[in-house]
Amino acid sequence: MQEFLLVIHRDLTSANPAPSPEQMKEALKPYQDWVASIAAQDKLVGAPKRWDVDGRVIKHEKKKDHVSNGPYAEGKESIGGLFLIKAKDYDEAVEIAKGCPIIKYGAIVEVRMAITAA
Repeated sequence: MQEFLLVIHRDLTSANPAPSPEQMKEALKPYQDWVASIAAQDKLVGAPKRWDVDGRVIKHEKKKDHVSNGPYAEGKESIGGLFLIKAKDYDEAVEIAKGCPIIKYGAIVEVRMAITAA
């Protein structure tokens, strides 16, 4: 089994966030059930209990490091969920990610394989 990072991106900052607060409330129980089903299959490695919606982005431009606010300072999307899962390969990890119930409201789930140093 390999580890994969699931990053759920959603719009938290614009005047009309997507998913909306009402949609998030509607999706909360299905989301919790989805995460619980991953855990029940012994495929949930870990998830932070809470995280700040704010963040910092560090970029190297013109021979200097620049730090700006937000996970995506130029965009409207923020990280709305973050956890590690176990899967045999990318295909299985993607199938697990497809089950995220807030995708239908406009959230995006990013899947990345964790690379461990050898």
